[in-house]
Amino acid sequence: MMYSSRRKPVLYFKEDRSSNSKMNRQSTNPLLSRFFTGKCTVFKLFGLCLLLVVGSLLWLQLSCSGDLGHATVEAEARAAHSQHQAALSQPQPCPHDKTASTPGTDNPAWGPHKMALIIPFRERFEELLVFVPFMHDFLNKKRIRHKILVINQVDHYRFNRASLINVGYQESGNDTDYVAMHDVDLLPLNEALDYGFPEEGPFHVASPELHPLYHYKTYVGGILLLTKKHYQMCNGMSNRFWGWGREDDEFFRRLKTAGLQLFRPNGIKTGYKTFRHIHDPAWRKRDQKRIASQKQEQFKVDPTGGLTNLRYTVEARQELTISGAPCTVLSTKLECDLDNTPWCQFS
Repeated sequence: MMYSSRRKPVLYFKEDRSSNSKMNRQSTNPLLSRFFTGKCTVFKLFGLCLLLVVGSLLWLQLSCSGDLGHATVEAEARAAHSQHQAALSQPQPCPHDKTASTPGTDNPAWGPHKMALIIPFRERFEELLVFVPFMHDFLNKKRIRHKILVINQVDHYRFNRASLINVGYQESGNDTDYVAMHDVDLLPLNEALDYGFPEEGPFHVASPELHPLYHYKTYVGGILLLTKKHYQMCNGMSNRFWGWGREDDEFFRRLKTAGLQLFRPNGIKTGYKTFRHIHDPAWRKRDQKRIASQKQEQFKVDPTGGLTNLRYTVEARQELTISGAPCTVLSTKLECDLDNTPWCQFS
């Protein structure tokens, strides 16, 4: 036998077998002696079976209690493991990183320039719910400081995209130094697209070579970046265009008149798959009606109108968060000069 090293060794002496046998014989129970000796009877068999049954029940009880205890221990161990895994899955506090992208936080470490992302808007909430978080994440990945301004037209006149962009420029605040005129239904899919500060001149992100729908050379709609200085040089956009279309073509002429060179993306290989266009014309039709003398007037250049004759009222300013992305919604009422642009009303 093996014994613990902490125990002292024990000396064993030779015993007298005869004396031990005698003592054993004296200590044996006489009833057991009678039971296991003599003839085999029915009572002996019954007693033996009874002993076996009782012994089996005792063994079964001890086995079940042992299994139950083992199962309880396993269950407790599994519960403790689950709690440990749940604790590990919780977000742990990280050291402060000045270059990290924090939703809703303006990070000066990304550079000195900040963009005002202007969205002319009316009743296109499905697109807005997709656009705001998508663009917020897209610009954060590119480390572009920005704030998203949704200029929501709430008056009863026809939609005026150009005037709403003018409002966005006026309301963008002194903390931004360039603007992005951005359609709510156009999402950039190529991360190589440049949304940085357009110092050299206006930068047309959605160029005709990349836009999924409009491919003529003078097109400057969709997504256009300008410094605030350059936008002021153009006197903003014309307020004459109520309904859909033509304001971009007139603004192209303003860029040329102001002597500004237009720049476009270079080296983008994704072609017409560079953007995702989420507008469904069959479900949401554009207001393309030409009312009164609008058809004749729409091709004229507006030499004086723009920021200088913009008339509007901000009814409400709301700070919203859409899927973690912050934006500012300006509920705006535009004013219309019925003598000069009677087509601002629905016929």
